[in-house]
Formats: sequence, structure tokens, C-alpha cells
Amino acid sequence: MFVLDGRPLVLDVPFTGPDGTQYPANWLRCATPEERLAVGITEAPEPPYYDQRFYWGYDQDANLIPKDHGQLVTLWSSQTRTTANTLLFPTDWMIIREVDNGNPCPANMKTWREDIRLAANQKVSDIESTTTTEELAIYVTSPDYSTWPQQPSGDAE
Repeated sequence: MFVLDGRPLVLDVPFTGPDGTQYPANWLRCATPEERLAVGITEAPEPPYYDQRFYWGYDQDANLIPKDHGQLVTLWSSQTRTTANTLLFPTDWMIIREVDNGNPCPANMKTWREDIRLAANQKVSDIESTTTTEELAIYVTSPDYSTWPQQPSGDAE
């Protein structure tokens, strides 16, 4: 990471030097280390990575600062329900057609739709059973959370 006057510089973005000189977007890539140093640009290590969905950053002792667990539980529970509704939406017409004119929805489609609802309820339950932000982050980034029942193929009529 390149730093000028205490602020990071982004590669491929033009910037203005302390003396008002404007540098084009490719200058950092093309300049030699000596040319960068002459302008006052130094290199610093990249800050450590953290998942911004769950943490605010690091404190002065290099410990992660977790976001509020209760708010995250509410957010991720809502997101899980939205995902389930998004998965179900494209097949809603089959249920409406069955109610509207009696043309039956395939049984395996009804089973899959119920499996989606059950999976969503289980995921929300698992989210709500976490007690820390770290525990929530581990669950939400796991395959258990991100895997949903697969829709049967060839059933759209």
C-alpha cells in the first residue's frame, strides 16, 4: 500500500501531490521507488483483513472489534428469510395455478418448496442460537448456511 501525507493512495487513481502537482492514474505503477520517495510516497504493509460484515476493525491491541451480536442476528435472520422467498418466488405461479384452475403442482415441486421453508427455519434457528458475533460469523460463512435444497428440474409446465 502506498501512503502520502498519512493517507493511502489507490493504484490506478489519479492524485494530487503536496505541492499541488497532479499525477495521472498510472503514475504509481510506472514510477520507480526513488521517484515515489522524492514525492513523499512511502510503502506500508496492507492492513490486516477482517470481515466487515461482522467486525468494525481492530483495536489498539490488535483484537477484532465485533459488531453488535443482537443486531447481526436480526439482520442475518431477515436475510435468510429473503433468500428463501427469492428461491420460492419463481415457482409461486404453480401454486397459484393449482388454486386458480385446479391444474396440480407437481408433488416433487411442493416437496422442494417445503424443504426450502424448513431449511430457512433451521438456518434462522441456528442463527438465533449463536451467542457471540464470532460464533455467528463462523456459521454464516459455513457451507451449512450457504447450501439450500436444489430445485427439481424439468417441472415447469
